[in-house]
Amino acid sequence: MVAPSDAIPAKPPLPMGVVVIGRNEGSRLDLALDSVLSCQVPAVYVDSGSTDGSPERARSKGFPVIELDDSSPFTAARGRNAGQHELLRRHPDISLLQFLDGDCALAANWLARGTDYLQAHPNVGLVFGRRREANPRDSLYNYLCDLEWDGSPGPSTSCGGDVLVRREAFQDAGGYNPTLIAGEDPEFSFRVRRAGWTIHRLGEEMTVHDAAMKRFSQWWRRSVRTGHAYAECRSMHGSSAERFRVRETDSNWFWGLAIPAGIAVVAGMLGPAAWGALLLYPAQAIRIAVRERRTRSEGALCWGCFCVLSKFPQVLGQASFWWHRWRGRRTALVEYKGPTPNRD
Repeated sequence: MVAPSDAIPAKPPLPMGVVVIGRNEGSRLDLALDSVLSCQVPAVYVDSGSTDGSPERARSKGFPVIELDDSSPFTAARGRNAGQHELLRRHPDISLLQFLDGDCALAANWLARGTDYLQAHPNVGLVFGRRREANPRDSLYNYLCDLEWDGSPGPSTSCGGDVLVRREAFQDAGGYNPTLIAGEDPEFSFRVRRAGWTIHRLGEEMTVHDAAMKRFSQWWRRSVRTGHAYAECRSMHGSSAERFRVRETDSNWFWGLAIPAGIAVVAGMLGPAAWGALLLYPAQAIRIAVRERRTRSEGALCWGCFCVLSKFPQVLGQASFWWHRWRGRRTALVEYKGPTPNRD
């Protein structure tokens, strides 16, 4: 007997296309574009001001290329919006949009599996699967990314940058917010859910990602960017019934600023013994590790430790957002990795 999840849909497959976005991805882009070519579906590539020849690389493989100008800041959200507009202009019949970051390669069977799921579940607006890190053992920070991408299959509140989107859900949500320098995926997911659609994570392999993070400074900058995204998303939707990103931002301020400042004040009054309160941090890391063992049996303690440590750069990211907002300025794009060497 054929399992329901493996059954062939009664209706013809929904027509789909792929939007690839990139900025200075070097040879990583080759892997992304080649994985799309093997799927034999309509696709476009959107470039955000690359200086490494990425547009020419895509054109040489036959991809239509959209090069964003610098009239407004480069963001992943802006690139995805431009890509879907061009893809639908060229192929008006497309019903599903697969968004793919230029540092990721599609798994061979993902598009078929994701399409089948959306075909069978008309209330689901977004579906995504397992994103794996290409070289998790190359560095601690790559390994942390692989842990981050992991999660249990089932209903979800948000997706990442690689996602298969129903055209109607994309339009109902109004697309991505092009002004966000980070956090555009959870914010888009929030509006998709608010429009009445649901989001689902499958256990299927979806993409292989190349974080290329080998230095602590890269991890730190990425965490600063995350904090900025938390603050900006809270400023937009924090007053909603869901209180979007309120818990995350409050946690950042509590662990990243309030506790160390409080300990310093108490130590100044009562003496060095007050610094013993810093043991709250390893205790919190252990608590997170115990909780995460349900989904991250391997690396739970490592994950817990860096979750706690990330509060410090994240609170800096929040402070940066509010500082620039008070001054009436927008924060520039925060990048944490450079291009890989080109392959000849």
